[in-house]
Formats: sequence, structure tokens, C-alpha cells
Amino acid sequence: MRALLLVDVQNDFLPGGSLAVTDGDKIVPVVNEVLEKFDLVVATKDWHPDDHKSFASQHFGRDVGEQIDLHGLSQVLWPDHCVQQTAGSEFSSDLDAAAIDHVIYKGDDSHVDSYSGFFDNGRRHATGLHDWLQAKGVTELFIAGLATDYCVKFTALDAIELGYRVSLITDACRGVDLNPGDVDAAIKQMEASGVVMIKSEDIET
Repeated sequence: MRALLLVDVQNDFLPGGSLAVTDGDKIVPVVNEVLEKFDLVVATKDWHPDDHKSFASQHFGRDVGEQIDLHGLSQVLWPDHCVQQTAGSEFSSDLDAAAIDHVIYKGDDSHVDSYSGFFDNGRRHATGLHDWLQAKGVTELFIAGLATDYCVKFTALDAIELGYRVSLITDACRGVDLNPGDVDAAIKQMEASGVVMIKSEDIET
């Protein structure tokens, strides 16, 4: 069984959002086109409390983009984003969200970030995604979403480690590139781990 996994296609990561990914909105029509190729679709949402410690606003004198030690983990400081129950946390209104079978919420512990759809960054707690996929008999994942060099990358790497066959739909992803070259490095890291790069038009029905 294969499934489409959509990572964080949320308003705050789209143009006009508080953590906008350049051309993030361009993936939505591509995602909508591939939805019909899958019988099973699962999506993740960043779901932060308003005092999440990954927010630069929670650290006096610190700026967005700085790195700190957060309870023993290296943490990039971000603008406030995807706060629970806000418009920024909602899926893009252009996304055909009715096709999504299940939503996984991540990043709801204020003390640790959660880039991956499977675990928090300390790998101390699972999100329930793996259990849900296993219950459905899923062995192969096609991943799309935002952002290539953060949540998409870590989700794909964890999926490989958990034993899934993983393909990244490259034209249905965009990256932050906080440091120039981050996206290219993420692609190379994913490929080296066994992730297959594929274009949306090459996905078989």
C-alpha cells in the first residue's frame, strides 16, 4: 500500500505568512493534481502553542535565524508561526483538503520543536504517524510539502529509517534556504539515504 504524505501546507508557510517559503504557494496546484493518484492521503500540521520555545519572541535579545541550545538540542529561532487555532495554522484555502484522510499534529510541546512528521527533534516522543500508517498497511510514501530543507527532509529521513520506500515529489516541495545551499544539501542528503526523487507527472496511478 502506498500513501501521499503532505507536510505542513499551511498558511504561515505561504506568501503573506509569518514564515513564508518563497514560492510555497506554487506547490498547491501540483499537490491538488496528484491527490487523485492516491487512495490514501495523510497530512501533517505544525501546531504550536503561542509560547513555543522555537519562537525568537520567547528569548529576550535573540533574533530570528539565530541558533540556541534548547534543552540539549540545537534550535533555530523562528518567527511565531502556526500557532494553534490561528489562521496561519490552517491549510491553504486552495488545497483540496477534503481529500485528506488523516491529519497529524506536531510541535505541540512548547519545549521541543518537531520538524519530522514522525518524531519530535529529540526523538523522545512519536506523533502517531508511523502507527497510523502501519495500521493502514502502508509500505511506500510519496512526500510533498514545506519546507524541503527542514520538515520535509526530516520526515523523509525518518520514513527511510522506519523502513518505508520513499519518493520525494520535487515539484511539489519548496525550501527555506536560510543559508544558501541548504535546499541542495537537503536533496543530496535525502538521496544518499535512499529517497527517490520524482516529478509529479511521473507518478503512476
